[in-house]
Amino acid sequence: MEALTIYAIFVTIVILLYLCFDVHYFLRILTTIGYGRIFEKRMKIDTQTEIYGICTTQDLDIFFKHMNNARYLRELDFARFHFYDRTGIYEEIKKVNGHALQTATNIRYRRTIPLGDRYKVTTKLITWDEKTLYIEQQFITLSDNFIRAIVWSKQNTIGLNVPEIMARLGSHDVSYRPPTPPELADWISSMEKSSASLRKKD
Repeated sequence: MEALTIYAIFVTIVILLYLCFDVHYFLRILTTIGYGRIFEKRMKIDTQTEIYGICTTQDLDIFFKHMNNARYLRELDFARFHFYDRTGIYEEIKKVNGHALQTATNIRYRRTIPLGDRYKVTTKLITWDEKTLYIEQQFITLSDNFIRAIVWSKQNTIGLNVPEIMARLGSHDVSYRPPTPPELADWISSMEKSSASLRKKD
C-alpha cells in the first residue's frame, strides 16, 4: 500500500508538471546542453555550432504535412543555448550576473521541412556592438543539404560589455568588429527606423 501511495503521488506530480509547464522544452534544453558538455569540446567564438533534430508529429502544422512556423522558433532556442554554452558566452554572462535577451528575429522560410525529415540547426555569431550580439542560424535538411530557413537574431545584453567578452573569448583586441553583411545592415537599419517611428507615437 505504501508503494502504491508513492507511485500515485509521483504520477500526480508528473501530471501537474505537464499541465503547468512545457516539460519537453526544459528537458530538451537540459539534454542539449548536457550532451554538448559531455561529448563536445569547447569552441571558439567564431566557430559555427550545430544541433540536430527531426520533424515529428508534434511539429506538424494543421495540414499534417510539414513543420509549423512556431516550431522553428522553438528549435532556435535550443541551438542558441547550445552555442552560448559551447563558446563560453554563457559562462561570461554568469560571471557578472548579466542577461542576454532576444529582442528581434528575422526569419525567411525557403522550403518546408516535411514529416520525418532530419535536419540540423547551425548557429554563428555575425557581428556585435557595445551591448548587442547579432546571430545567424540556418535550418538545413540532411538528405539534400538544402537551407530550408535562415534566421537573424538580435540579442541585447544587460550588465555586459560585449567587446570585452569577445576579446577574451576570441583572438582579436577589444576594438575589433567583424564586417556587417549588407543584408544584415539593412535589417538593423529597418529596426532603427521602426524604433524611431514608435518613439514618435509614444
